[in-house]
Amino acid sequence: MVALKGVPALLSPELLYALARMGHGDEIVLADLNFPASSICQCGPMEIRADGLGIPQLLEAVLKLLPLDTYVESPRALAKIERFEFYERAKKAFAVVATGETALYGNLILRKGVLALNPLL
Repeated sequence: MVALKGVPALLSPELLYALARMGHGDEIVLADLNFPASSICQCGPMEIRADGLGIPQLLEAVLKLLPLDTYVESPRALAKIERFEFYERAKKAFAVVATGETALYGNLILRKGVLALNPLL
């Protein structure tokens, strides 16, 4: 649990650290409890545990801090990806967050966008 003003309490210090370190275009996977997170993370992504949390509540908290990339590979904002294609893409992600989500195939990939800063502030 994080004890900071304005930061959702369910975001762990490890997840906050990963979100802060991600650069434009980096991807993070929010994985359900059936996703092979530990196996995928042997290929490079950082594994972050968020056991017991569902993806909808975690997604809501993450989106308060993470700017999403406006570039979309598909005409739709959300696109389905075949299972093994998803695994290959997850291996290239910055991090994989292993959640307690019980929905089958409830995995998401988020791509970090840019944060427009006001240079006058």
